[in-house]
Amino acid sequence: MTSSTLAARIWFLSSLCFGIGGFSWFIFDEPGAAVMLLFLGPIAAFAGSFPAFIILFIYIPLIQKWLKKVQYKFIALISLQLFITLGYGIIAGIFDTSFNYDNEPWQNFFQTAGLSTASLFACSLAAIALSHKKLTAYFSENILSQTQIDTYMESNYTTEPSAYRNPKPSSSNKTLIKGIITGVLILVLLIPTYFISDLVTERKERKDKIITEASDSWAGNQLLSGPYLYIPFKNAAQHITMLPENIDVKGDITPEDRQRSIYKVLLYKSVINGKGSFSFKLPKDVDTAGLQLSDAKLCFGISDFKGIEDRIVIKFNNTDYELSPGLPTNDIDSNGLSVPVSLSEADLQNSIAFNYSIKIKGSGRLHFIPAAGNSSFALQSTWPSPSFDGTTIPNDHNVNDSGFTAKWIFNKANLPFQTILHDGNTIKGKVDFGVSILQPIDDYAKTTRCIKYAIMFIGLTFSLFFIVEIMQKKPVHPVQYVLVGLALVIFYSLLLSISEFIHFDLAYLIAATATVSLISLYAKSHFKTWKIAGLFAAVLGSLYAFNYVLISLEDTALLVGSVALFIVLAIAMYASRKINWYGNDAMDIKTEVA
Repeated sequence: MTSSTLAARIWFLSSLCFGIGGFSWFIFDEPGAAVMLLFLGPIAAFAGSFPAFIILFIYIPLIQKWLKKVQYKFIALISLQLFITLGYGIIAGIFDTSFNYDNEPWQNFFQTAGLSTASLFACSLAAIALSHKKLTAYFSENILSQTQIDTYMESNYTTEPSAYRNPKPSSSNKTLIKGIITGVLILVLLIPTYFISDLVTERKERKDKIITEASDSWAGNQLLSGPYLYIPFKNAAQHITMLPENIDVKGDITPEDRQRSIYKVLLYKSVINGKGSFSFKLPKDVDTAGLQLSDAKLCFGISDFKGIEDRIVIKFNNTDYELSPGLPTNDIDSNGLSVPVSLSEADLQNSIAFNYSIKIKGSGRLHFIPAAGNSSFALQSTWPSPSFDGTTIPNDHNVNDSGFTAKWIFNKANLPFQTILHDGNTIKGKVDFGVSILQPIDDYAKTTRCIKYAIMFIGLTFSLFFIVEIMQKKPVHPVQYVLVGLALVIFYSLLLSISEFIHFDLAYLIAATATVSLISLYAKSHFKTWKIAGLFAAVLGSLYAFNYVLISLEDTALLVGSVALFIVLAIAMYASRKINWYGNDAMDIKTEVA
């Protein structure tokens, strides 16, 4: 075949492979778009890759002219394809970043560029593999001509030493090519891990959606405030909002698990008891005589009415008042309840006590607004994994396996508002605090962290196979590398699916044991010795144990991972120090010197 025909063949097969891959991906992701891609995909692939054909058309004859050995010509062709696909990957990364307005553009660029380069390079390698015989015949043309000349010279000069007449074939080039192919396979096998990472995200979104639906039907996050008084003026569309002088709140939270689909939804019920008093110390610029005391209302803020389990009754000034939905002002809350109360001028000279007990339910968070001059909030629960959040952490808290207790204390000096709000003053900014009742372990986050170490697993496992096959002198075919790599990738799929039904630690143990056993038995079937199988089982088992430690760590994960990888690299360098990487070349040199 001519160089132009070979260039066209490689270009055609690469584009066809990429088109088929894109069509297959769209079948699973966007079935509707796949039908359109069936007709437009090949046209777009061939048109977009036409510059690659021009480059191949120019450089294949140059490779044939400049290089002598077939192995070097293949390496040059593979390197050329790598640079071509890298260019397309960079273009894809720039294009994606231009239309994706995320907060991390560089991360999106490298992710898109890497995935595009790996996909296109895999298609190029497939095209070279399918054209291997024709490429070998083309690259061997000059070598065959030289071989005929050498044969003629040998027939006429029989006195030439045998070492020059029958040179031993070098295996160094084969080792180099095998190393390059192994490295490329490591990069190619990162592609399915990307799709599994997308699958993890999709499953997590589905779980979040189910939890949100269940929470909406139960009750969502709860934000409580109050009670507080609303008092309008007689002759103007103004009012004052009076906060309690002091309040003491105690809450008991009871968590509840509800099953929805394959997921457990964590909900809670709570009983809130509060008591305190109002002190009518009005500022001098407030005209007491201008207040419409008969239209005063007692208010209580609550964010989700569905969570109210029983009528809310507040005992105020020795009288029980049942609150109804609706607030006369949004100085503190946008949702809540209120009730008209009777006030007299005599009440303004005294302190009015109140107390209440309410039953509410919710999900996620239980927060409070410290809408009082001096306040104390104490919460307790049997839930052992709380998250104290909001603008203020507890002054005192205790968390153990039997539950938690927490206490917050506020006073007039550390709050950004007064007990009397008027002239348009409101409680501005986020001042809420409280506790979140959430599941302590996010299995999807742990699975995602596992996938981030995929290159370490694939790279070290392939390196082990590569070293063992050289030492045992029993080659491992690239297809076998692919099968082992797929076994390593399927581990993450097993972990994801199993962890949705049982505890993550047990799911990890099952998936890791299955993967280690499969690869070790496969190594036994190839190398024909249990010693090698035991080596693979020990190394892979150690890797999975190390990975489990990494995903369990938080602050020291990077340090531990870096030190451990350095140790692994040192062990690999020590174990391979006596390998003859040049194959027969060293023996040939000794023979020639002799």
